[in-house]
Amino acid sequence: MKQRVLVASNRGPVSYEFGADGNLTSRRGGGGLIAGLISGLAAVESADEVTWICAALTDADRMLARRPAASGVPEPSIRMLDIPQHTFEGAYNSVANAALWFVHHMLFDMPNQPQFGLAFRHDWDAYVDYNRAFADALVEQAGRRPVPPGGVRALIQDYHLALAPRMLRDRAGDRAGGRPPGLRIAHFSHTPWAPPAYYQMLPDEAGRAVLDGMLGADHVGFLAARWAIAFLDCCAAFLGADVDLAEPLDPAPAAGPLARVAYRDRVTEVAVHPLGVDAPELRERAQADDVRAHIEALGRAAGGRRLIVRIDRTELSKNVVRGLAAYRELLVTRPEWRGRVVHLAFAYPSRSAVPEYRAYTERVQRLARQISEEFGTPDWNPLILEVKDDYPRSLAACALADVLLVNPTRDGMNLVAQEGPVLSERGCALVLSREAGAASTLGADALIVNPYDITETAEALHQALLMPDAERQRRCAALAATAASWPPARWLGDQLASLAP
Repeated sequence: MKQRVLVASNRGPVSYEFGADGNLTSRRGGGGLIAGLISGLAAVESADEVTWICAALTDADRMLARRPAASGVPEPSIRMLDIPQHTFEGAYNSVANAALWFVHHMLFDMPNQPQFGLAFRHDWDAYVDYNRAFADALVEQAGRRPVPPGGVRALIQDYHLALAPRMLRDRAGDRAGGRPPGLRIAHFSHTPWAPPAYYQMLPDEAGRAVLDGMLGADHVGFLAARWAIAFLDCCAAFLGADVDLAEPLDPAPAAGPLARVAYRDRVTEVAVHPLGVDAPELRERAQADDVRAHIEALGRAAGGRRLIVRIDRTELSKNVVRGLAAYRELLVTRPEWRGRVVHLAFAYPSRSAVPEYRAYTERVQRLARQISEEFGTPDWNPLILEVKDDYPRSLAACALADVLLVNPTRDGMNLVAQEGPVLSERGCALVLSREAGAASTLGADALIVNPYDITETAEALHQALLMPDAERQRRCAALAATAASWPPARWLGDQLASLAP
């Protein structure tokens, strides 16, 4: 039965810029969230029409948003919201990225941060306004006639829009004639969720509002059971909500319904939906000329040596500095690898508007220089660090990796841990943090490490490099099969199915 599907996220599937000639140019939105949604939507046969609501992020985006036909982009149609700049800055940089992201990834320097004073209250007002703008756009799109036989499904994404489900429900009910028939709401969190002892650092009114906002949805999803359980614990602790677990949690389910939360005279289902990769599409992309050119160039740079690869954003939770420190310790404690291994560390710039991120990027670059100066020789560069966004180069590095290092301090899932084995051309060993959501699905075939233990990580790198070819290829094949078993189409399709009346 055909449905009208509404997607709401901070970033959209495409963004626009003005070229040197003044004409508009477009590029696909980046990040695992966007890639997963695009791939998932393309495979959903029940979607009669899809509208993607997002913030206008560039001057060209804002120009398009002000036009009556701003959605003149085919499949799916896009509605960009021209959020006032001061509202966007307060909501996105100060609340979403500097407060909620830091809470859920447990990143605060607690002797000094956070400090929630008058400035935060002002920014919180901006966050409320930002969510309200999305809720208004969603209710407008939901109320358009005629409504498809399968009703309207609103898929609201991530911590930027935690208040929007409740706002949408309240506004839809206030419209003349009542709620659009068949409107069902889902919210999905792509991040970890903080346990109550850490979550309570948020101001009480903000912490409760986030939980209340998400429980305005019919269905709330997480990438791993441990994040969903933390959310349920917060609902019980801070809202007094009644949590009814669907089944015993030892062990917690890898996927599917986890609990029902009764709050404010209604019930919200909480479930786990792992997100893997579209393996055929990824492998096809890796055969393109630009990727093959990078494979040849990186192969020459490695000079036949073993390759340890990491691909991350320069994001605090990705733990790049400790990963580099572990590589240095490998070279110190296992000198037999000197001259025989190269570390390719590819990092995408992240959140340069946040001072902590600028400082962290500088630390990454400084440590990389120190490693090269300490161990490098005229005919061996032990470390190649590049801080730039280059997707084809990243795919090439995955194809060549002997060892893939993924060591976040906390991560909702982590797609690189899954893309690497899928793309590997000779079988790679995966050194994976136990704090990544992906550990719940990939842990049996990865080398699991404590991301704070540099010595343990260095030893895991050593073991990965020593792993016999047959063992490495067996593990890699199993990792790739697991990653491919949770494609975006399944991830999104399961959420839509959960919204059936």
